[in-house]
Amino acid sequence: MKLIKDNEGVTYEGPGHFNCWNLRKLASGTDSKRLSASMTHFLPNGGAEMSAAPKERVYLCLAGSLMLKGVKNDEYYLEPGDMVYIAPGEERSVEVIGTEPATILVFIADLD
Repeated sequence: MKLIKDNEGVTYEGPGHFNCWNLRKLASGTDSKRLSASMTHFLPNGGAEMSAAPKERVYLCLAGSLMLKGVKNDEYYLEPGDMVYIAPGEERSVEVIGTEPATILVFIADLD
């Protein structure tokens, strides 16, 4: 068992992310065998450019409103308590909706 307090974690730059602050709370291969967990705080007008990642991800919206877009013009609106699963290699972009900051908890599974 490992307790990670609210103020604990390591900040990092997310590739293609803008107007946000990322905090890795749990690192695969260091703190856990296969799981990473990060908290991302997006400012209004913040988000992430269209990209894909090789690992499974789950985004859980904790505060604010976000829109995720896929390459086929699919749109997913997230509000607090909403969650979205992103398959390996699936492209998506993220943008904050409205004038309030948004926070997501990101879980990444390392199955390799």
